[in-house]
Amino acid sequence: MFSAVAKTIRPRRRDLIGGFEVGRVLPALDQRMVGPFVFLDHMGPAKFPAGKGLDVRPHPHIGLATVTYLFEGEIMHKDSLGTEQAIRPGDVNWMVAGKGIVHSERTRTELRRAGSSLHGIQSWFALPQKNEEEKPSFTHVPAAKLPTFNRGDMNLRLILGTGFGLTSPVKVYSPTIYADVMMADRASFDIPADHEERAIYVVEGQVEISGQVVEAGTMAVFLPELTVTLHAQGARTRFMVLGGAPLDGPRHLWWNFVASDEAKLAAARTDWTTGAAKAFKDGGRFALPPGETEFIPLPKA
Repeated sequence: MFSAVAKTIRPRRRDLIGGFEVGRVLPALDQRMVGPFVFLDHMGPAKFPAGKGLDVRPHPHIGLATVTYLFEGEIMHKDSLGTEQAIRPGDVNWMVAGKGIVHSERTRTELRRAGSSLHGIQSWFALPQKNEEEKPSFTHVPAAKLPTFNRGDMNLRLILGTGFGLTSPVKVYSPTIYADVMMADRASFDIPADHEERAIYVVEGQVEISGQVVEAGTMAVFLPELTVTLHAQGARTRFMVLGGAPLDGPRHLWWNFVASDEAKLAAARTDWTTGAAKAFKDGGRFALPPGETEFIPLPKA
């Protein structure tokens, strides 16, 4: 049977944030990006005992926008713009790094005392070349203000971009689709060919596509120009739909930096090192979020 699935990708397990394991889906060896998505991590599900929590110290970004989309738990976001925002399930917190931003991600003291859980997806979106030096910004949109499509056996929330007759209120910089879909057992759902590059990442349950089963913890990248029909298998199936237009050229990724020109990466490395040496007292494009005194140093390799 002909399948619309071009390839499948399993995450690589990584311990990136102090004992908290994540599954890195993108970039993969044979799939560097899908539309503007250049990075996708599946975080958790994880349980933090009392006294423990997430502590991602301040670190810089350039040339991208990020969304941390939660299914469970909470993360306190702080950035060099002065933003302090709790990230909660279903909300969109769209951080545009542009020419440079610094942020931290932590568990609030109140949650840390009692213990907490955390489960979600963190995605990076490469900015078009004309927007790589964009002024940094942060946008918060609560889940209740995002467009949805619901029927008896399926619920969809559009996180970013356009799709399924819906448009997200969040400003994006290139054609994008990013949606959270939940389906009941044996429900079916069509993903139209509205965007040139498309994929799904199965969070829970499994789906069948043209006789091929895609299990939880797997990304399926689709062939272009085909409507893809998915059939849920399991009492609870949840997956992310992602993609968009191809980028306007290749991107270089190094640590937390994304750029179309390697010279921009080198300049960012210098600026972060210089800021650290001066304890970030002179400002520059990289400054610590208010109230933060720690930071992640530049990797040695």
